[in-house]
Amino acid sequence: MRYRRLARERAVQFLFQRDMNPHDSIEEELDRFWASQTSAAIADDHKPSSWGEPAEPEPPTPEDTKVREFGDPLIRGVLEHLAEIDRIIVEQTSNWDIGRIAKVDRNVLRLAIHEMLHREDIPPVVSINEAIDIAKKFSTENSGRFVNGILDKIKSGLMRPARTPVN
Repeated sequence: MRYRRLARERAVQFLFQRDMNPHDSIEEELDRFWASQTSAAIADDHKPSSWGEPAEPEPPTPEDTKVREFGDPLIRGVLEHLAEIDRIIVEQTSNWDIGRIAKVDRNVLRLAIHEMLHREDIPPVVSINEAIDIAKKFSTENSGRFVNGILDKIKSGLMRPARTPVN
């Protein structure tokens, strides 16, 4: 799996988790989250539990590091621009209350909209395709179409190329 896809999936998981149970300290929350998402931590989750002392955590792999380096700024960017992003979602969903949108879909949209508006190094069509695939993986059967419809409307209003990064 490409590390950028994995980073986006982790970012959506973090945003979903934070949506459900917000904490005061973003730094502590991110450190705890990324520590739980290393290859070793995930592998440990699938091992039978033992009665001994917990093992010393293993250092992140190079892929774990790449995932965090790409995913962390995405999460922080969404949180920094959350009010603006949520306003755009409400506008594009015919003034629906944002609470009516499934939490997974809402956070997939938040991430993709952040990328489209604030990450000129990522082409909007890449953000849309990634969001559709992540919505299909983590949400309902119809989520991919829903996410695509909203993001396509936003893409049509962008004042930058849809298929190439701005460098």
